[in-house]
Amino acid sequence: NPTRTALQDCLAALEGGTHGVCFASGLAAVDTVVRTLSPGDHVVCGDDVYGGTYRLFTTVFAKVGIRFSFVDLSDPDVEIPEGTKLVWAETPTNPLLKTTDIQSLADKAHAVGALLAVDNTFATPVFQRPLSMGADIVLHSTTKYLGGHSDVVGGALITSNDALAEQFTTLQNSVGAVPGPWDCFLTLRGIKTLAVRMARHDENAKALVAWMRERDDVAKVIYPGFGGMVSFVLKGDLDAAVRFVKATKIFILAESLGGVESLIELPAIMTHASVPPDVRASIGIDDGLIRLSVGIEHIDDQREDLEQAFAAAKG
Repeated sequence: NPTRTALQDCLAALEGGTHGVCFASGLAAVDTVVRTLSPGDHVVCGDDVYGGTYRLFTTVFAKVGIRFSFVDLSDPDVEIPEGTKLVWAETPTNPLLKTTDIQSLADKAHAVGALLAVDNTFATPVFQRPLSMGADIVLHSTTKYLGGHSDVVGGALITSNDALAEQFTTLQNSVGAVPGPWDCFLTLRGIKTLAVRMARHDENAKALVAWMRERDDVAKVIYPGFGGMVSFVLKGDLDAAVRFVKATKIFILAESLGGVESLIELPAIMTHASVPPDVRASIGIDDGLIRLSVGIEHIDDQREDLEQAFAAAKG
């Protein structure tokens, strides 16, 4: 479809790659990468990874013999074992917003003959271009910041590796998880304002982070230093966190992110509910962890909304 081709070419240009391949969802794009592997192959994946990716790896591909190890890829001393075929990194991660040295990780992956795939959904090419730092594959859930208006679902893979691109396009055609032309049009429309939207997301997030770090009712604020995603740990139990997210009006309670409107969610019982509780606890996804996708509304309205939610959380 010519509209899909236009989107694929646009995304490749944004990421500095030579090939873009679009899909019906971000998870369809993740699925496509892993379909290039064979039973017995080993994948090293970040331990703090999107719950849907974790679920796909552990409940679908593990059953057909692909082996997964989950480690902290933000650790500068992390090792990639011999025999690994793929390293899967989110940076910043979801929801703990850990960042990884992409160039160093690419060097380690390539030293053992592995490919590096980087999920760049949170950073977008406005803040980060992984291919220029040695990554072999960049993934986007175009549902999020690239689309930017919470009205389209999609995914994409970008690479400069001709052989990989051929595999991706073959799978795109064979498996059928393709986006419709209207979805591609909506994503292209969103990309036109990507730079100005990301600047406002970033500005608002920085202001909220500074404000929350001064509050006694916040145990911890997590922010990578750029972008519109903020996580924080509310003092209190899970019930207090539930009261908080139910009380917001500007911040809509929903699992997605990256739209012009602000969203709020509780990873432990929403996006990462499929991750076993002991695994969540081991990587720091507490019951009181709240994730914000900071929108482009006026910062005063956002602060006022969160202020009344803090009051509601106290019961």
